[in-house]
Formats: sequence, C-alpha cells, structure tokens
Amino acid sequence: MVYKVILWSSGNAGLNTLRVIMNHPELELVGVVVNDPAKAGKDAAELCGLNQVSGITGLKQSGIIATTDFQALLDQGADCVCYTAAGSDRFYEAMVDIKAILSAGINVVSSSVIQVFPECSIPEFIEPIKAACEIHKVSFLGSGIDPGFTHDIMPLMLSGLSEQWHEIRLQVIANHASNDQEDTLVLREMMGFGKPMDHLPYLLDEGILSLAWGDTLRSVAAGVRLQLDDIKESYQRLPAERDLETPVGTIKKGTCAALRFEVKGYVDGRTPIVLEHVTRMYDDIAPDWPQGKGYKVIVEGEPRMEISRDTADQYDGDHAAGCVLQTASRLVNAIPAVVEHTPGMMSSLDLPLIGGKGLYRPKALEPNSSALNTQKSP
Repeated sequence: MVYKVILWSSGNAGLNTLRVIMNHPELELVGVVVNDPAKAGKDAAELCGLNQVSGITGLKQSGIIATTDFQALLDQGADCVCYTAAGSDRFYEAMVDIKAILSAGINVVSSSVIQVFPECSIPEFIEPIKAACEIHKVSFLGSGIDPGFTHDIMPLMLSGLSEQWHEIRLQVIANHASNDQEDTLVLREMMGFGKPMDHLPYLLDEGILSLAWGDTLRSVAAGVRLQLDDIKESYQRLPAERDLETPVGTIKKGTCAALRFEVKGYVDGRTPIVLEHVTRMYDDIAPDWPQGKGYKVIVEGEPRMEISRDTADQYDGDHAAGCVLQTASRLVNAIPAVVEHTPGMMSSLDLPLIGGKGLYRPKALEPNSSALNTQKSP
C-alpha cells in the first residue's frame, strides 16, 4: 500500500524530511506547505536538491509545487502530514497547526512539539490533541532522536539483556564548535552560549528541562514497569577561557561556553533513570566532565552495559547534519505504522519495530573494487 503524505515545513529539518519522503517506496508526496513566500511555487525536488542529479543536466521535477495555502492542501486530503515546522520558538502556534491537521481527519507525525509519552504530558498542551484524535479517528506521534529513539527505544532494548540493573543513564555529549548546521536561536538564546554567565537562558528556567525531557524518563520507566515519584533537574555552566569563532558567531572570553545538565527520575529516594547532556563549544573546556561525542546508554547492573551511537552525513562527516537526517527518517519511516494504528496519541511504546524495509540501495562500485575482482589469485 502507498500512503499519501504532505510535508509541512521547508527549513533545515523539513528539507531533509522532504527528501526522505520522496525516496520512500511506500509513500507518495502529494503536497508541501511552506511559510516562506520565496519558496512558494518551487518544485519539491528543487527545494530539497533531488533535481541535482550527478552527470545529468537540467532539472528533475516532481510535479509537486510548494504552497503557503495549507488549508487547500488539507482539503484535498492525505493519509498523513509530516509536520517539522519550527516549534522551539513557536510552540503554541505549532500546536494550533497540528490540531487543525488532525481536525481535517489527517494523521500527524511531528518533531516540532515532541511528546514522547503523552500519558504524562502537561494536560493543557495535550488534551486538545487527544480530543482531536478521538473525534476525527486519527493518530499523532511526536518523536525524533533526542527526545526520541536514542533515549526511549535504545535503553529498553539494552535493559532487556540484564539479569538486574540499578541505573539507566541516557547521555549526550556534543561539541558544537565545528558543526555548520547549527541553530543560532537554540544555541545562543535557548542554551545561553556566548551570553554572560549571569544571564539565565530560557532552557534553564525552573522546570523547563523537566518539561523537555521528563517524558523521556517517564517513557523509559513505563517500559521497565517503574512509576516515578518525582523528576528533578540540575545544571552546571563554565565560561570560555578565550575568544572562539563558531558557526553561530564569536563566543567571547568569559561568556558561557559549556553546559552540563541532568534530569533525574526518582523512585523511593533513588535515581534509577538519569538523562545527562554535556555540551561544549570547544573540546578542552571542562576536562573533568564526560568526554567524547555522540549518544550513549549506560546500564549499571549485572552485567554492566554501554552502547554508543554516533552519526555523520555522507558528504562531509557533519554530526549535526546526520542527526537532522536521522530525525527526519525516524518520523517518515514510522508513517505507515502510525496510519494503520488505532486512533489516538502514540508513543514509541505503541510502535512496532521500524526497520529499513524497502530502503536498500546498492552503492556504486569503485573501478578497482575487490567486488569486481572475481578472478582467483594464482
């Protein structure tokens, strides 16, 4: 079966998602919603770069033209809308958009307003979405990589190899100094990098860390049959020891250049599930903090286990670009399961195993590849 999909977004995440949709064998792109009038009227293949075919001149068109008229697209119908429009600075607007899509009788997958475990999310945010799903018999899945797959599916898989365990630690270590895909709004305004040390960024307002990652802890807890009594948060920051040139501008000496925070889930005074983020703007700051880069799940118990996941795009090895693509792929590859699921708000615990079905693409062989050299050696 082929599912008809509309993409709503044309930013960095959206254009990656657009390409993934157009390359998926079970999906048919039927519309693209953009907010930027300059992108309206452009072919979807041109927007996401699929028209740039190596060795071929001219444009490879899809016939799907981007529009700012979202209502017209909703009226023509689809099986699912993949909503990846910015949500970090327009949360309420994004929720209004998503409710409108659900009310049109169309399923939604989204990375914009991630609710990885809707049973425990803030009621005033979630109840209108739950109601729309129930009334119009559709489903909503909020997911991504973090929050999302890395820290809701991976820890459950690893914990299933335990005889017993006493802590599951979900860890992210990142250095943002060299990535060229960074979001200035997120790094500077939300996280406070490059800001004076007495400036408290939005992310560190009381309760925001627990709001953003609390559902991740609750999802893992539900998967291992624990009921969390409480969730608490803490953080540390360090100033830059020198001026730094980064993709989001100069980080001046004395301004924030490193952030470490923890969100802990409590049961009977202990912390069986902990999420930890370590973010630097250069490698040699905070040498006593956890080192490396990428995502980890650490299970302390019998036996002790640790699994790491890093990623990079195929063009220049950029970690951030690879993560954006993974976020897009996680959403898009889940669309058939979401459309076929019982209506309602979903979490990763409701999904079947999402494998790369139909996504195999043979790599072109190099001229001197050993795969071509089938003659036996003398």
